[in-house]
Amino acid sequence: MTRGGRTKTRDEAERRCIATGETQPKPGLIRFVIGPEGQVVPDILGRLPGRGIWVSADRDALALATKKNLFARAAKAPAKLPGDLIAQVEAAQARRVTDLVALARKAGEAVAGFEKVKSWLAEGRAKVLLQASDGSERGKSKLWTPEGGRYFACLTAQELGLAFGRETVIHGALGAGGLSTRVVEEAAKLQGLRKADGGNPAGKDKTNA
Repeated sequence: MTRGGRTKTRDEAERRCIATGETQPKPGLIRFVIGPEGQVVPDILGRLPGRGIWVSADRDALALATKKNLFARAAKAPAKLPGDLIAQVEAAQARRVTDLVALARKAGEAVAGFEKVKSWLAEGRAKVLLQASDGSERGKSKLWTPEGGRYFACLTAQELGLAFGRETVIHGALGAGGLSTRVVEEAAKLQGLRKADGGNPAGKDKTNA
């Protein structure tokens, strides 16, 4: 299993992290490029032109790359670092996750609210459990990680609410489908950037509420 939350395949492209020196599949890394004025630009979608510079989706790795300006060494050229680069990356990655969850909701592959999520879990429809990082631990512990699925608590209630078109959301679930796979990959990155809890809501899998 990779940091991006999926099983590595033999032909999957890999890149080297400039901070850790480790080589790993691209889904576990954040891509950066050097802009036209020499500034370091995060490329969350991986579409910007230019040579890619890769950092593990981990807050400590990104902090080290920023502190030592390892971007300049990787680019073999001067690299201007924004003072809020880490915050920029975190915010952009959070938007990426909420956008994907919103797409899943519009496709009928996601639900929000305690009772709906509980129902999907009980019926075996849920593959990913999403819970707000700032939600009540007591309330979150009443739900469980889907068997063979994933659990994330890296979004705030406001961010999760944005994905579902509400003011706030504490509990969300995604069913099977291509969008769920993408959410898992991107949420795993955000989890590393925020050092969020990657365990189960109650510390273990449950089979009933």
